[in-house]
Amino acid sequence: MRKITGILIFMIVSILACGCSGAGSDIEYKLADVHPVNGRQGICSENGYYWVSGSGTLAKYNKEWDLVAENTDPFEGYTLEVNHIGDIDVYNNELYLGVEYFNDGEGRNIQVAIYDGDTLKLKRVFPFRSDTGQKECSGIAVDPDSRTVYMTSWIDDVSSEYLYTYDLDSGDHKGKIKLQQSLKWLQGIACHDGDIYMTCDDGDADKNEPDHMYRVVVSDDKKTGDVTLEKTFDDVTRQGEIEGLNFDEERDQFLLLYNRGAKIVAGMPAGFYDGYDEEIHEVFVYDMVK
Repeated sequence: MRKITGILIFMIVSILACGCSGAGSDIEYKLADVHPVNGRQGICSENGYYWVSGSGTLAKYNKEWDLVAENTDPFEGYTLEVNHIGDIDVYNNELYLGVEYFNDGEGRNIQVAIYDGDTLKLKRVFPFRSDTGQKECSGIAVDPDSRTVYMTSWIDDVSSEYLYTYDLDSGDHKGKIKLQQSLKWLQGIACHDGDIYMTCDDGDADKNEPDHMYRVVVSDDKKTGDVTLEKTFDDVTRQGEIEGLNFDEERDQFLLLYNRGAKIVAGMPAGFYDGYDEEIHEVFVYDMVK
């Protein structure tokens, strides 16, 4: 009996240590509002405005969530073939996009692209390092404090075990950070209070299983990142596909883009669930209480 009890205690301690319980988060997320949007991929905010990315669109909203600008042809001006935008970020009224050609669960021609926050037009592109092992770009985040741009890979193989970093000022590749816990189907990424937050499409919508957000604390040498569970999204309208995220620092709010209604297989639409004839894209707004 003592041996069994000891094993159980060891298992519980191990689970808590790896962050699977979500213990340690100092933020309480209280759902405040939900807004339908034009776009299924990413969300970011700055100075009272919100930007939303679709796979092939960009949209800008004011503080009342009224649409004020939209670009339905954002791939104009590229020399390489691209067709997909992931989660996005904004810094100094410039949008940062991970752009690629995506098909059947694989990406190529990955690029870090910067767009004007008002016109939603392409301004410039960072040179991409193809020898880093990154096979796809599902999300991008800017950390002005460390002058770093972070990128994630959605593909469920070794490439998703790392965060890929670029210099915010020069655009040069800085390195990659090894995640200390394996995560599946990375979708969005954002920086907040010195840590990194990522959403994962790791729940099974067919079984009504929720997706999750994880917090990453990067080591001092910028080589590894400790991972803990931050939030389980069991409070969305219907389980579907989690996407991008953002922290609205001016309003102390957390923003999550979530899709429902469509069946997604290998990252591609494959019909609809009962009761739906289209996919619905919504931003869930949470008040953050510390």
